[in-house]
Amino acid sequence: MSGVTVTGVERVLDVFEAFQANERPLSLTDLAEAAGIPKSTCHAIVSTLTARGYLYTLNRPRTLYPTKRMYDVTSDILAKDPFIEHVTQVLERLRDSTRETVILGKRLGESAIYLQVIEGLHSIRYSAKPGEFKPLHSSSIGKAFLGTLKERELRAWLEDQQLAAITPETKTEHAALIQDILESRKNGYFVTRGENVYDVWAVATTLTINNETLAVAVAGPKHRMEGNVAECAKLLVATCSFLSRQLGRA
Repeated sequence: MSGVTVTGVERVLDVFEAFQANERPLSLTDLAEAAGIPKSTCHAIVSTLTARGYLYTLNRPRTLYPTKRMYDVTSDILAKDPFIEHVTQVLERLRDSTRETVILGKRLGESAIYLQVIEGLHSIRYSAKPGEFKPLHSSSIGKAFLGTLKERELRAWLEDQQLAAITPETKTEHAALIQDILESRKNGYFVTRGENVYDVWAVATTLTINNETLAVAVAGPKHRMEGNVAECAKLLVATCSFLSRQLGRA
């Protein structure tokens, strides 16, 4: 029963992501093909979403498209987010100071998930989307979360891990990653040098809000970040310290 429920949820999400990818109204046949689900199943999902006001039909040609209801629902939810609402303005100031992309993330299982992405001001910049998952061992945010573990906890975690080579620069040897994490912890920030996205460098550190551990990263192209890591790290650590103090008093 649980598997059936999860599959149903995944297919509803696939429907909305199919509209996002295609950027136009779709017929039932095209929607089923784009979402990768049987046409009969797609018809049932579409009927429910239409009845609930999340989709509407166009007659010529006969196609479907989402209404604004999903946007309104998600906007209302995001407006009450316990983290995003409070930190976005401060993170925007960090973006303005560094001119690079700023990311807020949280550990979720064996990955880090991006909660907020404030893209940099340069035309060539690191781009990402909220909701993306990143490996712990190759992303700066992921390394920051690993840095919260005691050394014995880190080694125990690694015993069950095969570190995938996301790029040629990814640290896949346990000893190399442990050394990187321990040295970075002494510095107070964690750096990824093309290990998660080729030619992108990022620096990250953690903060605690309401007993939740979050991480913030500054990311940009290697040619700008390589000589600017220390300055970005200084601004980043100051920002996270400010947020911890500010929200601790809230």
